[in-house]
Amino acid sequence: MSGRLQAHAAQLAEGIAELGLVLADETVERLLAFGELLLKWNKVYNLTAIRSPQEVITHHLLDSLVVLPQLPAAGRLADIGSGGGLPGVVLAIVNPGLIVSSIETVGKKASFQQQAKIELGLGNFSVFNKRVEQVRAEDLPGGAVDGVISRAFSSLADFVNLSGHLVADGGALYAMKGVHPADEIAALPAGWAVAELRALTVPGLEAERHLLVLRRTGGGTG
Repeated sequence: MSGRLQAHAAQLAEGIAELGLVLADETVERLLAFGELLLKWNKVYNLTAIRSPQEVITHHLLDSLVVLPQLPAAGRLADIGSGGGLPGVVLAIVNPGLIVSSIETVGKKASFQQQAKIELGLGNFSVFNKRVEQVRAEDLPGGAVDGVISRAFSSLADFVNLSGHLVADGGALYAMKGVHPADEIAALPAGWAVAELRALTVPGLEAERHLLVLRRTGGGTG
């Protein structure tokens, strides 16, 4: 079934190649199918401010895929405040070896993600319609996760304070940010530090993007 995103399939394929990723055709089709779902549900549920198919490709799909090389290839990942499932659903589609748990407080957004899970057959994806501070590590599939990721979710200090308890020993918090958040880094709570800071380039998107990897300080080797 063709949709509004099909006309931009080449742009997605080019962007994936530019990121240095090699994805099966079937995987790319599922990414496009997810984008179509997002556009369809957005008309009623207002999941995202983005309305144009082209921007779904750049601002959502490619903007989520850009972090893939920086994440663990397998293991367990929690996505905090993912809204329309970004980057969680995208990461679950492209990496079946990753067990992704999405934690989303807004009911209609969690419902959309559940529908995406069903329609796209994502056995490695779960949705929790709760506030992150109400979720315990043992509530998640397999327990504490190897990583918690968030895209533009509050400040780094809030990210650490609200979701640090979900991270297993040796795991990390992955904060997707726009401009370099120097003030937020300075305000990090004790016990956590920036282990890596990477400037990222999203194909077709003229905007600053950074990924910060936060790890516990002290005892562990990380």
